[in-house]
Order: sequence, then structure tokens, then C-alpha cells
Amino acid sequence: MLKGKLKLPLPEKARRVFPDRLGSLVAGFDDKEEDNGGSDIAFEPGEELETFQPNGFGSDRASDDDKKFQEELEVKVRPRPDKDGAGPASVSRVIAADEKRSDLEYELSRPEINLEKLQRIASTGLPDGGRLRAMAWKLLLGYLPPSRDLWEKELTENRKKYANLKEELLQSPSEFTKRKDGTFSSDEQHVDSDMDGPLQRQGISPEDHPLSLGKASVWHEYFQHTEIVEQIDRDLQRTHPDMKFFSGDSSFSRKNKEAMRNILILFAKLNPAIRYVQGMNEVLAPIYFVCTTDTDEQNAGNVEADSFSCFVRLLSDSVDHFCQQLDNSAVGILSTLSRLSELLKANDEELWWHLEFTSKVRPQFYAFRWITLLLTQEFNFQVILRIWDSLLGNPFGVQDMLLRVCCAMLLCVKSRLLSGDFVANLKLLQHYPDINIEYLLQVAQDLSPDTSSFRLSP
Repeated sequence: MLKGKLKLPLPEKARRVFPDRLGSLVAGFDDKEEDNGGSDIAFEPGEELETFQPNGFGSDRASDDDKKFQEELEVKVRPRPDKDGAGPASVSRVIAADEKRSDLEYELSRPEINLEKLQRIASTGLPDGGRLRAMAWKLLLGYLPPSRDLWEKELTENRKKYANLKEELLQSPSEFTKRKDGTFSSDEQHVDSDMDGPLQRQGISPEDHPLSLGKASVWHEYFQHTEIVEQIDRDLQRTHPDMKFFSGDSSFSRKNKEAMRNILILFAKLNPAIRYVQGMNEVLAPIYFVCTTDTDEQNAGNVEADSFSCFVRLLSDSVDHFCQQLDNSAVGILSTLSRLSELLKANDEELWWHLEFTSKVRPQFYAFRWITLLLTQEFNFQVILRIWDSLLGNPFGVQDMLLRVCCAMLLCVKSRLLSGDFVANLKLLQHYPDINIEYLLQVAQDLSPDTSSFRLSP
């Protein structure tokens, strides 16, 4: 596993779209396993230690409320039928959808998954409901290997690593101190509890005192992360408030938010140069939601661990966009925005000129959010899942297809942009109108071939 901790390495050319980057985000984890001493962790400055109960999503049988919520969610993401009833066009669409589902089920049942074929199917949209999208996304993200024979081994190892990370990093400083000092050692467990005399106070080192100012103190690290944890809590409260899956006070939604909280805090601790950036909760939400649709008993009981690994792999393709120190570098967000501008120029110079020089609405005013949050703030949840099918199914990587979709979003409202001034255009692009998503994705796919220079891979 990779051991770099401060930032993820850049993707190599001609590589698989989503290599295994879990190691770089959980740096030093292999060393901990080899030492067989998880208590001697080398924490980065600013890491927080806080106790969380294991989420155990799916470990118990779903309550009636949980089942009711799941049924509501399946209805929520199910496409609405045509108003005109079952005409010839709608019948042909139903037949095409059934054929696609059959092709996908067959492909996912094979001993060796053909990733190129899976990418082609995903790019046209994966079926809602059932576990097909969850399986496909895990494969496209590289969390599951193409060979089914390796699935059990890979899942077991990754889930064990996640459980160990939670045990070591999501605990209070007092618990960490007791564990480090061997308070729960077998010797102390067998002390005669009937001994007379005063109770013995346990000694504590200056570094482990709550008022210690030392940077190596676990309490200092704990307090440094308090602000990050509070931001995560605020953002989770605002995550898709219209969906009972994420919002409300039901045990179901609280369980989901607790799992997402654990994932985001672990990510922040393991990446001190990036930590948590506002909006990462929006990127995690579709992944976590889709993982919960996996009906396999083992997978349903490990949603949190699987979501963490998929989240890590997805961000590995764009994590530099969240690092402010890299904004002006070749891999930073400003460089990506510049590539979007050049992509638009290559496909529609008239529109590019109007935005850049006439109305002066440059990409950083509207596309910063589009790119960093993978369009999760621009469309409703059902549409987001459909867009992500195409992003993950693109053989050249998420960022390549993301830039294409962003460019297509501009082209699809060209007439309104050409007639608008700075204020009108900025308002339009920051509140993108409803659109036929299949048409938008087709425009993105059909962009000029000479934009190949903008791809992440050759």
C-alpha cells in the first residue's frame, strides 16, 4: 500500500481509471498491522480523537420504519411514467430498459467482469432499484476487482482495515490514554478487588493531560479537530433535507448521518493537508445512498466501510481540487477551470467569447461548484445518480466526462447566454434550469473529437 499521507499521487497515464488509493489515504496503516500495536499511532498535528459507537448499518434486521423509508426511496428514484400512457415510444423504452437490465445482470454474474462492457452499459444509465447500481459502481470505482473469486478476500480485508481505523482514530483521548498505558491489561484485570485501603489514583503524563499545550498531546489534537467536526455536523444537517433518508429525527436517518459523520471525520484525520472541505458531504451522499441499496446480507451489514472505500477512490481522481495550496498548480482547480474554458472554445468559440469578454462570466464564478462537488448541487438526486453513471462509466476517467458535461450545460443554454448580461448569465448558471438529462449527456458525449487533449488519459 502507498504510504504518502499529505496528498494523493497524481494518476499515471495509461493506468486503470480508478487504481486502489486506499493506502495513500490511510497512510501508515500497514505499519500498524505489522507492529501489532495499534496503540502507538503516530498522529498528525490537529487530529481529533472522539468516541463513536460502531454504526453497524444493516447488522440488525431492518425495522418497519427502515423498510418503509427504503420503499419510499425506491419510488423517489424510479422514473415517472409518460403522461400519455403506454404508447409505442414508451413500450419501446420499456423493452430497451429490460434488455439493458438483462445485459447488466448477465455481465455482473460472470466469473470475470468485462469492465469495458460495464462502462458502456453504465454510460447509458443504470437501472434504479435493486442492487445492480451498487455492484456496478463498486466495480467501476475499483473497489471490487473484475474477478468474482477475489471479491470475498478484498471485501474482508478492506472492511477489517476500516474497523481498525475506527477503533484507533474515533475514540476519546481518555480512552486512548488508558489503552496506551495498558490500563486494560490482563495484569490489572486480575487485581484483587477486595483489598483494603485507599483507592489508587492512576498516574498521567504531562502530554496526556487535558490542559497540555504540547503539540504531541492527544488532547491538543482533539481540540484542534473540534471545529472540523462541528462543520461536518452542520453540513450533514443540510444534506438533502427533502429526503427522509438523510434528514429528520428518525432512527433510520440518524443512523445514516452517524455513518457519514464517521467517514468524513476519518477522511479528515487521514488527510491533514486537506482535512474536511465544506461540500464533501454532498459528494459522499450519492455513494452512501447507493451502497445501502445493495440487498446482499453481508454488503448490507458493511455499508459504512464500503462507502468509505468508494468515497476515497472517487476523490482520488479530484482530491487536488480541495487543496488550496495547489489552486494555481497544474493539478489545481484553476487549471481545471481553464481546461473547461478551452473545451468550450474548441466547440463553440462564439459562446466562449461572449462569456469571457462580453458578459465577463468566467468559469470560476459558476463552474467551481460544478467541478468540486461533481454537479451534486445543480440537479435533483435522481438526476445526480444518472449523471454519475456516465461519469463512472467514462473510460477516460471521471474528470474527463465531468468537463464534457459542464461544457454541454453551457451549450444547452447558449441562446439565453448570448442574450444575457453578466447578472442574467451568472444567475442562470448558478441556478441551472431543468433539462432533459439524456439529451444533455448525449451532447456531452458528442463534443468535438479535438478535445481529446483535455482528457486525463491518452
